[in-house]
Amino acid sequence: MTSSSEEKNGAAELGAKVNYSATPVNQSLTAEDKILFLRQMYRIRRFEQASLKSYNQGKLGGFLHLYIGQESIAVATASLMGKHDHIITAYRDHGHALAVGMGMNECMAELFGKRTGCSKGKGGSMHYFAPDKNFWGGHGIVGGQTPMGMGIAFAMKYRGHKGSCFAFLGDGAVNQGVFSESLNIAALWEIPVIFVIENNRYSMGTSLARSSSIKGSLAARAEGYNIDWELCNGADFYQTRAVLGAALERAHEQNKPSVLEVSTYRHYGHSVADANAKKYRTEAEIEEYKQFHDPLRVWQKTLEDEGVLTEEMATSIDREAKAEAVAAVEFADDSDFPDPSEIFQDVYWEVDNKTEAASTGRYFFGDGAPA
Repeated sequence: MTSSSEEKNGAAELGAKVNYSATPVNQSLTAEDKILFLRQMYRIRRFEQASLKSYNQGKLGGFLHLYIGQESIAVATASLMGKHDHIITAYRDHGHALAVGMGMNECMAELFGKRTGCSKGKGGSMHYFAPDKNFWGGHGIVGGQTPMGMGIAFAMKYRGHKGSCFAFLGDGAVNQGVFSESLNIAALWEIPVIFVIENNRYSMGTSLARSSSIKGSLAARAEGYNIDWELCNGADFYQTRAVLGAALERAHEQNKPSVLEVSTYRHYGHSVADANAKKYRTEAEIEEYKQFHDPLRVWQKTLEDEGVLTEEMATSIDREAKAEAVAAVEFADDSDFPDPSEIFQDVYWEVDNKTEAASTGRYFFGDGAPA
C-alpha cells in the first residue's frame, strides 16, 4: 500500500530526478517506437486544430472538447494495451480514439454528423466508439464512465483474462458520488481497473482549489479505500508511461485497482463554447504551459537530445499530420448525412444484430461476449 499524502508528495518531487527512460517498460522501446509516439501526438494535435477550424466555420454542431495539451497521456496508455486491456473515457475523447487506432476520417465525419462517422453521425464529438479496438467511448455524463470502466475490468477478471480497463476522468469528475462508489467496489472485489485522473486544473472553468477539498492531491482519496495511487507529470512521456505501466502490471498480476493522477493542462477552454477561458486563467499562465510544459514539445526535444530525431524528421512528421487532417475534413465535407429514416438504426448495435446481449444486457458475460 502507498504511503501518506505528505510522503507521496515528497516522492513526487524526487520523481523529477528519477531516470524514467531506464525503467523496464521504457528501456525496451526502439527508436521507431519513440518516433511513432511523436507521430501519434502530432496527429492528435493537428486533428484537433482542424476540428476547431471547422467548428468556427459553422460546419460542426454541439460541443467540442479539445485534447490539445494532453496528447501524451492517451498515447502512453494506448502504447501499453494488450489484447484484454480496454479504455473508456469522458467527453474529451478524440485523443484517446486516435491513439488506439481509429482513423481521422471516421472521427472527423462523426464531428460533422455524417453517416461515415464512427457512430454513423449520431454520437458527435462526445461519443466516439470502437469496440474492435477495445475503446468504449466517449461519455457526456460527468463521472458516468467510471462505474462502466469498473464493470469492463470486472468482466476481464470474471472471464479469466489477464486484462484491465483504463477509466479516464477529469479533476471535476472526482467529486461525483458514483466515482466514490466505484472505488469502494473496486477495492472490495479486487477489480483490475485503473482510474486515470487527467488533472488539467480547471474542470469546467473552476479552479481545482475552488472545486475540490484536497490535501496534496486528488489521487490521495484512494487511501480511504485501501487502493494504491500515484502521481505523475503528464508532460514527461517516460514518467507517464512508467507510472501507467506499473499500474497495468498490478492489474494484470494481482487483479488490483489503482488511481493515477496525471498533471496536465488544456491549451484551450473546457469546450469551444467556453468564452471565459482567458478570464479564469491568465494569459501568462497559458503561455507558460505552452512554452515549457507542452508534451509534444517536451517529447520532441527529448528525442532530439537522444539523437533519435532530427528537426527535419519532425517537420516531415508534422507536415504529414496536417495533410491527413486536411484530407479528413474533405472526407467529412463530401460525406452524406444520415437519412431521417435511419434514425432508429445503429443506436444500439446489439439490437440491430439481434445478439444475446440485446435481450439480456450482459454484453461481456453471455455466449456471444468478446473473447
